[in-house]
Amino acid sequence: MTKTKKEKGSIEEDEIEIKEESVSAPLNQISDPLAPRKLSKKLYKCVKKAAKVKNIRRGVKEVQKFINKGERGVVVLAGDTLPIDVYCHLPVMCEDRNLPYVYVPSKVDLGSSAGSKRPTCVILIKPHPDYQEAYDECVDQVTALPKPL
Repeated sequence: MTKTKKEKGSIEEDEIEIKEESVSAPLNQISDPLAPRKLSKKLYKCVKKAAKVKNIRRGVKEVQKFINKGERGVVVLAGDTLPIDVYCHLPVMCEDRNLPYVYVPSKVDLGSSAGSKRPTCVILIKPHPDYQEAYDECVDQVTALPKPL
């Protein structure tokens, strides 16, 4: 049996798979609006494309700093982050600045789609011409999700 190497820069439909244990992972109480499985896959692909051109912000500290500076984009939060005190202030900041935000089920999948070996609990995807249509589609679907009360 031989192994075949994938092309390093290629992004395929089957390449990003949501792990079964990550879907059944316990989510925290504030993870609303939670992205459905299809939207989660699209967000992971968009994060992967943005990481390729180094157009993302990752981590609570960095995302918070650039939201305060007025940077625009989509905020993707991991729904299985505990304790929630780590990032519970970010949705309020996003709502104040009219930034779309959404929760995905797994911080491990979010980190791996950003090209990191470490899990990450929040990522800010900035718009870029290289992946503009995928970004616009994600923004439209995220803004269409019902907001929490």
